[in-house]
Amino acid sequence: MPFIAFVFIFLSFLSFSFSQSSPPKGTLIDCGATASSIIGGRQWLTDAGFISKGTPKKLTIPVTTPILSTVRSFPLENNLHHKFCYVIPVFRGAKYMIRTTYFYGGINGNAAPPVFDQIVDGTLWSVVNTTADYANGMSSYYEGVFLALGKTMSLCIGANSYTDSDPFISALEFVILGGSLYNSTDFNRYGLSLVARHSFGYNGSIIRYPDDRFDRFWEPFGVKEPSISKNKNLSVSGIWNLPPAKVFETELTTDQFGPLELKWPPGPLQNNMYYIALYLADGRNSSTGTSRMLNISINGIIYFKNFTVTQAGAAVFATQWPLGGVTTVTLTPAAGSSISPVINAGEVFEVTVIGGRTLTRDVRAMEDLKKSLQNLPIDWNGDPCLPRQYSWTGIKCSDGPRIRVVSLNLTSMGLSGSLSPSIARMTALTDIWLGNNNLSGSIPDLSSLKMLQTLHLENNQFTGDIPLSLGSINDLRELFLQNNHLTGPIPNSLVGKPGLDLRTSPGNQLSLPSPS
Repeated sequence: MPFIAFVFIFLSFLSFSFSQSSPPKGTLIDCGATASSIIGGRQWLTDAGFISKGTPKKLTIPVTTPILSTVRSFPLENNLHHKFCYVIPVFRGAKYMIRTTYFYGGINGNAAPPVFDQIVDGTLWSVVNTTADYANGMSSYYEGVFLALGKTMSLCIGANSYTDSDPFISALEFVILGGSLYNSTDFNRYGLSLVARHSFGYNGSIIRYPDDRFDRFWEPFGVKEPSISKNKNLSVSGIWNLPPAKVFETELTTDQFGPLELKWPPGPLQNNMYYIALYLADGRNSSTGTSRMLNISINGIIYFKNFTVTQAGAAVFATQWPLGGVTTVTLTPAAGSSISPVINAGEVFEVTVIGGRTLTRDVRAMEDLKKSLQNLPIDWNGDPCLPRQYSWTGIKCSDGPRIRVVSLNLTSMGLSGSLSPSIARMTALTDIWLGNNNLSGSIPDLSSLKMLQTLHLENNQFTGDIPLSLGSINDLRELFLQNNHLTGPIPNSLVGKPGLDLRTSPGNQLSLPSPS
């Protein structure tokens, strides 16, 4: 029997208003657009303030909605496993629905759209493959639920080797979710990546805001025989995931007493753990005196037994259920029940293990370093270390649960600017190689870097004294300072230090220390 992390039924005795007068709170970004716009009563911003890389492009073919008319495209050439990141201000500790939308429109000249990765902070979220949708003239969207662990979150487009075309994005949404939504998931350890969300027995357009207060998309799922749909008008009580009332207006049931078998989600699944939630309500007249009781199974394994469906509505869910391939949901009348099964809606998410984050003090130090340097590598965005295959150019990071930056190698990168004193906060650094650039200013105090073994600053434009504090770093084995504009005496603590390869000439105006 598969492992069920958590199975729970929630019935609320307090009625809940499903209407929502104000739009969902969050940030909506029309990627590649040149001006903000109001669409559906909600403001869409340009992406200029959230990302500095990539090229805005305008599609030349008709689109179904304005947000599909432009994209931001990112260069694939020389950028394999480099990421391009949107950085979004968020509220620390809040859950966000992140939705990315893609419509290719031939913007890169190839007939088929590119295939690439999308990344949330340090987590490889999913591969973006819009080929099938685009062949049918449709856009594609991906939706996930993730926790904001800091004051910003990043959504990154990652260039991989699947295709030879530039990756792109059409639209990006960060929407704050209510505290009750999906609250059985430990979002410090997991994220949720949407596989399917359907309103059963429904054949209209996608149900979304204002019916869904968080603008989640509930797609139609109108199956014919052996199941049929009915229209009904229910006053559903507050279910913790707050499905819109509209999904309870239709249902799937059977025209004969017996089991209801549903192939859902529609496509085969990868072998993984999944979060599954099913929503049910009984539309019959409550005066009948008989209750509708069901046994629910998935792929022949009991999911919930003797489940009572009432007019108030209820949900049953599991947070980690192993699935793979084609999935069959079966609802069978429980023993003693003479009423056919019914189902109104359902959600399936793939459970995504959070990839972690680089230690905050190192991230902040790297951000300060970014500000002090110029002509940086194009991929210095998002989490510096994660995902591993998308770590920033020129840095190496530690293994294990506590991710630290341990090495900087930006030799001959054409850098200019100065070396931020914040680099001294990255106390796990063992190697700093910044030679053959055009860096200027003074060398900061690095005495806190007790693990530092090599410091290469040769062939730059550094000025001022050699910091006395360098002599206090016991593990320092290489100190290359030649061809700068340094002045003053070489510190006593460095001259003749056992095991230290010290290079200060040519190119500096340094003197040996006075005899003690």
